[in-house]
Amino acid sequence: MIRIHNSLTGAKEELRPITPGSLTMYVCGLTVYDYAHIGHARMLLVFDVVTRYLRHRGYRLTYVRNITDIDDKIIRRAAENGEPTGKLTERFIAAMNEDCEKLGIARPEHEPRATQYVPEIIAMVGELLARDYAYVASNGDVMYAVARFPAYGRLSGKRLQDLRAGARVEVDEAKRDPLDFVLWKRAKPGEPSWESPWGPGRPGWHIECSAMSTALLGTHFDVHGGGMDLKFPHHENEIAQSCAATGDAFVNLWMHNGFVNVDEEKMSKSLGNFFTLREVLPTLRHPEVLRYFVLSSHYRGPINYSLEQLEQADAALGRLYTALRELPAVTPVAGEHIARFHDSMDDDFNTPEALAVLQILSREVNSARDAGDTPRAARLAAELKALGGVVGLLGVEPAQWFRLAKSGAGTAGPGASAGAAAGMSDAEIEARIAARTAARRARNWAESDRIRDELARSGVVLEDKPGGKTSWRRA
Repeated sequence: MIRIHNSLTGAKEELRPITPGSLTMYVCGLTVYDYAHIGHARMLLVFDVVTRYLRHRGYRLTYVRNITDIDDKIIRRAAENGEPTGKLTERFIAAMNEDCEKLGIARPEHEPRATQYVPEIIAMVGELLARDYAYVASNGDVMYAVARFPAYGRLSGKRLQDLRAGARVEVDEAKRDPLDFVLWKRAKPGEPSWESPWGPGRPGWHIECSAMSTALLGTHFDVHGGGMDLKFPHHENEIAQSCAATGDAFVNLWMHNGFVNVDEEKMSKSLGNFFTLREVLPTLRHPEVLRYFVLSSHYRGPINYSLEQLEQADAALGRLYTALRELPAVTPVAGEHIARFHDSMDDDFNTPEALAVLQILSREVNSARDAGDTPRAARLAAELKALGGVVGLLGVEPAQWFRLAKSGAGTAGPGASAGAAAGMSDAEIEARIAARTAARRARNWAESDRIRDELARSGVVLEDKPGGKTSWRRA
C-alpha cells in the first residue's frame, strides 16, 4: 500500500482512491513570463516521478498541470518588452515544453491555461457571490470574504487572528478584512480583459486553479500538489474558494515539494544565485544528471544546488551505467530488489532509498561479472535498467553515456568556471584511437603511449580489450 504524507493532516496516509484503481491529480504549474529555473525543475521532476510510479503500480491516473498565462507579472513583462501578453506567454510555454522534453518529463493529460477557462472562472465567482462568500468591493474588484470560511488556515496551520495581527497597517480600503483576496480584478486601462457581470476584468490568481481543477477533475479529487511556496496563501485560498463554491470536499491529499537552495542560501535573483534550465542543462553531461540530483533528496525536504552535488550525481549515474556496459540484453525478472525498490517508493516516494537500491544492484552486477557469471550479471543489469526506468533514469545506451561530453557540470552554477572546455569530438577521438591501433600493430610503443597520454589529458579513458579492440569513455 502506498503511503503519502498529507500536508493537510501532517501525517502519512494510505492512498485510497475515490474510484478504485483510478487516481486524479492536479499540480500547480508555471506562470509563464520567463524561462523555467531549477526551482521549477524540482517541482516538475518530483511530480513526473510521482506520475511514473503511480502508473507503474497499476493506477489509471489522470494528471492535470495548469499554466498561468495571465497575471500581473505577465502583464508587466509584456509591457516592458512592448509585445502582446499572448505572444510573450506562447514563447515561454514553448520554451518550457522544450526544457521538459530534455528532462524526460512527460506531458500531462490536461494542461489547461487560465485564459481558456475564463467562463468557468466567472461562473465560480458568481456562485461564491450567490452563497455570500464574496462581495463586490468599492473599487470594482470581486473579493473573497475569508471570515465566512471557518476552516481557513487548516492547510497551513495559520489562525485568522494571528494573520490579522501580522497584516499591514495600510490595508486596502476596498477590503472589508485585510485577509480578503481578489477573485476578479477590475480592468485597468491597457490591460487584457474579459467581459463579466461585474464589468470588464480578469481572473485573480487563486481562482484560476479552483476553476480549472474542478472543471477537469470534478469537485472532489484525489491529490493536489505543488511547491511548498504555494501552501500559503495560494493553496489555502483554493480550499476556501472550492469548498465554499461547491459544498464538496475538494481534495483528499495534499503534496508539497521542498525549496531549492543554492550553496546553502535561498535561491533568488537579488542574490545572483538564480539559474534557469537554459543555463544549467548545457553544462551537464546529460539532463539525467539533474534528475538524479533532484531524486537524491526526499521531495519534501530542502535540496541544496551546488557544483559538488551535481558532480556527485554525475559520478553516481556513472556507476550505474558502468554496471550496464557490455552485457547481453535479457528480459528483466522480478526479484528481491524490485520488492525493496517498491518498499522505498511506497513509503512517501522515498527516492533516496530507491536510488540506494539501484546502487546495490549495480554492485551486484559488477560482482557477478567479476566472478565470470555473465548470465547472472545480465539478469541483474536488466533489473537495474528496468527499475531505473521507473524513475526516468538509465535511458541512454551505456556506451553512449560515457562518450557524452561532460562540459563542466554546473558551469551555470555556484563555484564554477564559465570557460570549461567541451573536450574533443567523437570523430577526433576515434581518429586518435585508430592511429594508436596502427602504432601498436607496428610495435611503435612510444607513439602508442603518446596518443594514450594525449587522450587522457583531454579527459578520454581508453580500455584495451582482448583481440586488440579498444573502447573509450569520457572521464
